[in-house]
This record gives sequence, structure tokens and C-alpha cells, in this order.
Amino acid sequence: MSQITLRGIDNETEKKIRREAKKKGKSLNKVILEMISQQGNQKKEKQMLPANSLRELAGGWSRKEADKFLEPIKSCEQIDEVMWK
Repeated sequence: MSQITLRGIDNETEKKIRREAKKKGKSLNKVILEMISQQGNQKKEKQMLPANSLRELAGGWSRKEADKFLEPIKSCEQIDEVMWK
């Protein structure tokens, strides 16, 4: 496995990581790896669904809810040929 050395971590961040490690009973290395993994997963989830911000404001429908709404209005999508003449 590769190793990385981090330099220049401010005191407050270091204290936060140390408190978290102590609270969880884990090593500093393990806590930092978990933090990096969490951050990567959050970015990945947001990238996969670009409409997340709109869904948070307006809500979203499940496939079942959408089908339930669309089924009764199917007839409205049909073009009346008489109206075109």
C-alpha cells in the first residue's frame, strides 16, 4: 500500500481529527481514511444526480407515482384528426 505524508494541517483540524479518533477508538490513519472516503462518496452521489438541488426544493416522484399520474391523462396525448383538417 502507498503512503502519503500530510504537512501543514492547522491546529484546529488536527485536534478535531484526534478527538474523533479517540471518541471512536480508532487510529488517526483510520479516521482520516474514513473522512476521505466519505467526502469522495458525497461528491460521487451529487455528480450522479445533477437534479438533486431541484429535487430538494420541489420534491420528486418515484416511478410508481409518475405512472399513477400519467395513466389517467394518456387520452389527452392523442391527436384528434378532425381538428387538423
